[in-house]
Amino acid sequence: MAHELPVRLVLSHDLSVPIRAALRYDADDPYAVHAVFHTLDQSGTVEWFLSRDMLARALSERTGHGDVHMWPTGGSGHDAVRMALRSPAGSALLEFPAQDVESFLRETWSAVPPGAESSRLDLDAELAQLLAEN
Repeated sequence: MAHELPVRLVLSHDLSVPIRAALRYDADDPYAVHAVFHTLDQSGTVEWFLSRDMLARALSERTGHGDVHMWPTGGSGHDAVRMALRSPAGSALLEFPAQDVESFLRETWSAVPPGAESSRLDLDAELAQLLAEN
């Protein structure tokens, strides 16, 4: 499942620009959300894998580690979720409408309820594949 959503690239306190973005979820990779951001000139994409749980926590509290940090913003109603991404190539501050993030998460929870992720994984097959590669 995929959701196109309006995202703003925050350039400064007073300036942000819209970019095309999508959040994707695959029940076969139940812990992850795949985020795809189109470059400003639309010539390419930048892709990140995020934790579904971390994205859900970002609706109500600051969360993150390493190169990804998220938090709610927009007053007591938490109108938006901000995401700070860092890589050796640079950094970006993005803003997502909280309502769209919540709608996307509800769909993922319908596919794989929170806490049921491990039932979607075949750990024996994954381990066999890893051992076969070595």
